[in-house]
Formats: sequence, structure tokens, C-alpha cells
Amino acid sequence: MDIVFLVGRILLALVFLLSAIGHLTQSKGMAQYAQSKGVPAAEAGVLASGVVFALGGLGLVLGIWTDVAALLIALTLIPVSFMMHAFWKESDPMAKQAEQINFNKNLALIGGLLVVFYLVNQTQDIPAGITGPLLDRW
Repeated sequence: MDIVFLVGRILLALVFLLSAIGHLTQSKGMAQYAQSKGVPAAEAGVLASGVVFALGGLGLVLGIWTDVAALLIALTLIPVSFMMHAFWKESDPMAKQAEQINFNKNLALIGGLLVVFYLVNQTQDIPAGITGPLLDRW
């Protein structure tokens, strides 16, 4: 069953690795978009989230401190979801629907990341990973 956990980690991480590439290679355009959403320090936020997504995604794929990787990405997604996908602020029905889909997707990703964090933390094992978890069992 280790292969199932590995494949799941890879598929989950792909979203963040691809997002990190966009954040880090198109930071100006993404920062302008974030600024239009009212995000303070948009350029720094785009770069910081890009770094978290890159390092966290690599941690998930390689099994390096997977507990911390999953938790950091989840904690980053919480404010991002509320700042960037505030569907309740949209008046246009199409924009509202698009933002709600993205908000809900982020909630699902946060849930999946928290499950990974919990499993790794409780078992103190990362199947098919390079390191064990960083945090002691809670």
C-alpha cells in the first residue's frame, strides 16, 4: 500500500508544484491580479506563496518532512482562499460561480493536506519517503 500513498502524494503535490511555477515565473502579472483583489503586499505574497508551494510540493513528492510540508501548504491556502476567492463579494453571477468553485477547491485541498498531516503525524512514518516526519506525534 506504500505505492498508493506515494501516488496520492504526487498527485496532490502536482497542483502546488505547477502553481509554484506560475507564481515564480509570472509574479508581476499575478501580483497585479492579487492587488486588484485588495491583497496587501501582493508581490511579496505571490512570491512567498510560490516558495511555500514549491518547497511544500517537493516535500510531498519526495517524502521529506511531509508532515510540515502538508501543514505549511494548508496554512498558506487558508488566507489565500479568503483573499483571492471571496465569491461572496462578487455581483456578477459567472464571476461568483467561478470564485466559489476555486474557494471550494481550496477547501478540499486543505482537507486533503490535513489528512496527510494527520496520517504522517500519527503513524510517524512516510511510506516511500526520504525522511521521517519532523514533528513529534501530537
